[in-house]
Amino acid sequence: MRSTGPVSRIGRSLAAVTATAAAGAVAALGLAASPAGAAPTGTTAPRPGDTCTAADLGTRHPYIKTTEVSPAITHFKGWYVTEGTTGEQTVSTDTTTVIAVSVGLNDTIETSFAVEALSNVKATVGLDVKLEYTSTSKESNSVTWNLTQPGYYGFYKGTKKVTGTYGSLNCNRTQQDDGSWALEWTEGPGSGSFTTFTTLEEGAVRCQDSVPADSIMAKAQALLDCGSAAAKTDDRAGAAAPTAQQKPGRLGQRPAPTSGASAEQPRSTGHSARAALDCSAEAYKIAVPGKPLSWGAPLLADDGVRLRPSSIFSAHLDNWRLCNVTEQNGVLEASLWNWGNGGCATVAEENAATDRAVLRTVPCAEDDLQRFYIYRDVPGSPKIGVQNKYTGSMMGYDRYADGEFIRQYSSGRQDGSGTFDLIGV
Repeated sequence: MRSTGPVSRIGRSLAAVTATAAAGAVAALGLAASPAGAAPTGTTAPRPGDTCTAADLGTRHPYIKTTEVSPAITHFKGWYVTEGTTGEQTVSTDTTTVIAVSVGLNDTIETSFAVEALSNVKATVGLDVKLEYTSTSKESNSVTWNLTQPGYYGFYKGTKKVTGTYGSLNCNRTQQDDGSWALEWTEGPGSGSFTTFTTLEEGAVRCQDSVPADSIMAKAQALLDCGSAAAKTDDRAGAAAPTAQQKPGRLGQRPAPTSGASAEQPRSTGHSARAALDCSAEAYKIAVPGKPLSWGAPLLADDGVRLRPSSIFSAHLDNWRLCNVTEQNGVLEASLWNWGNGGCATVAEENAATDRAVLRTVPCAEDDLQRFYIYRDVPGSPKIGVQNKYTGSMMGYDRYADGEFIRQYSSGRQDGSGTFDLIGV
């Protein structure tokens, strides 16, 4: 473990201030100057540049950057109807396209961040889209329709497929034009793509029917291949052989990931040999504001980081150093090394996709599971929010109690229990 002196590249990259010896360590990380005064956020979904409060430092929200709505045929069958075969018919269609609901690289919609993202999509496009994991393959392929005219029909089920991209908003300090500081919702690291769809509709359409352009019915009519000789025949009844257009497409379709790492599932660098970390000389407590409990690392490998009181018996398990620190757009990125057990804070790889997974410590390695973004209050306040780089989730706790685990939450804790004080010791 290699330490730097108290004046390091961390301190040089941030505003320097003067204070007491204890506050000076915080100042070296740019966490000192004058108190915050940000206005509270409204009840609508935040947008980049909206104001936030110190209680929001431990939360994040999705915002929708782009959307595209397009009709899609999920089930189809060409069907000949001649004189004498009209009336109600039930046809088993073939699956042509499978649309699955997804947010980021995760297909399961189990976290509050993913649900909120899809809710924002619903509000943005003004359509009643699916807000939970499902796919069109779960729908029955049977279509029943009353046919009054002979002809070449396409029996179909279809939907409006909604795709697009989203960003992640975090509360962080921003310097204003007049040199003052304020808390604002800013676009944090990580973005991704989403796919969802509306309720399926079904029907039957003929080549000669007049249908609205860009509708689901028009999409089905295009699959009929109305210019072919087979479409013009009137001497058969029943199923038509599928054309090349009508054959099933690639399953599980969704947009390609956007450039950059996804906040839901960035690439992990894997567990390697212990890394040689460049750590600040200062040590910190990560404490609950105004209360005695702070992050305490475990002594046992199978235990997790818990809220613990600090005392002479803490054996430095409540002391953390920030290592390999970088800064981009005002957001710090660092590994959290514990002085007491020599390990680095992490979310276990097997639990990376699990909301409320417990924060643990393991031997330090070059691994994004051990990297954290730190969002800061305006200078003068030690308040921070902590986000895991790999999972995109914010750190917090279920309730304030001695021994309570520090856990990850996809959207953070909206009651402010994800905001901590970074206090120099």
